[in-house]
Amino acid sequence: MIKKAMVMAAGVGSRLDPLTQKVPKPLVPVLNKPVMDILLEKLKDFGVEKVIANTHYLAEDIRKRYSENSPVDIQFNSIYEETLSGTAGGVKKCEFFFKDEEDFIVVSADGLHDADLEKIVKSHKESGCIATMAIVAVDHEEVPKYGVVVPSKEHTVCEFQEKPPLELAKSNYINTGIYVFNKRIFDFIPEGQMYDFAKNVFPALLEAGENINVYRIYCYWSDIGTIDQYIQSNWDALNRKVMIKDPNIMRKFGSVYTIGQDCTIDESVKFLNNVVIGNNCKIGKNVTLDNVILWDGIEIKDNVQLKNVVCANNTIIKSSVKDEIIGADKIIEKNLV
Repeated sequence: MIKKAMVMAAGVGSRLDPLTQKVPKPLVPVLNKPVMDILLEKLKDFGVEKVIANTHYLAEDIRKRYSENSPVDIQFNSIYEETLSGTAGGVKKCEFFFKDEEDFIVVSADGLHDADLEKIVKSHKESGCIATMAIVAVDHEEVPKYGVVVPSKEHTVCEFQEKPPLELAKSNYINTGIYVFNKRIFDFIPEGQMYDFAKNVFPALLEAGENINVYRIYCYWSDIGTIDQYIQSNWDALNRKVMIKDPNIMRKFGSVYTIGQDCTIDESVKFLNNVVIGNNCKIGKNVTLDNVILWDGIEIKDNVQLKNVVCANNTIIKSSVKDEIIGADKIIEKNLV
């Protein structure tokens, strides 16, 4: 039905600092798999053959992963934005890629979901609208964190509210960052300007009398854009609330964990609650891991206890740590408990 898609991948990911100091947000791993891998796999399974991404922060890391020996069998293209131009501005720069397409898919690189793209595209085609937006219901108290969508009985957008206070929120539906656009969308995005869908394009569409179709998804959706959401997304994936291909998930004495490839883990290591261990990790004797996410190449010395810790690549931990987010290439020698 649709053979081309775009992944919006230019964000800096500052809310994930220090994890994103040396890794672009699209390559941040969930269960040891970069979130963009997961997105591309879903697009490929739907039938998308060619993808383009706009890039900016650590752009070369993204280009290398998917242009050279890509782990996902999909034709990957990218553009580099020297200066960020907003969500819609980034899509406008990829207009050339879609010149022969009637409709195309756009997804955000930090969204983790089980949405059925086939049903979303079918809804778009049947609606005849210029744009279709996948929406999801969130708990009422979560509404102020998001852009709120107020839908009509005809499944079109009535109004948008950007992070409204609870007492002013007219809906608990939010925009998931999963879109299907007709090529006419480019008529509403000027070239060479900072332009956003939420602030500029969607209000202009409503003002012009264009209908924006909404498709409600009832499945899992998460934005991994903050540390708390990132951690929760890993626990959700570990406990199979969202499906990721090929995870090696194990359960033992009430804990659930996954271990990457080529790891050396002493048999005395204790796993408590949720644990994710990346590739090429070395974990010593009498170590306890309790609600811990370790990326690749991490070494943990003997007798260390980690609780509520996320640690980025190639770090050595020699002392116990609690309630910490640790960036890449560190040596932790002093207790952080």
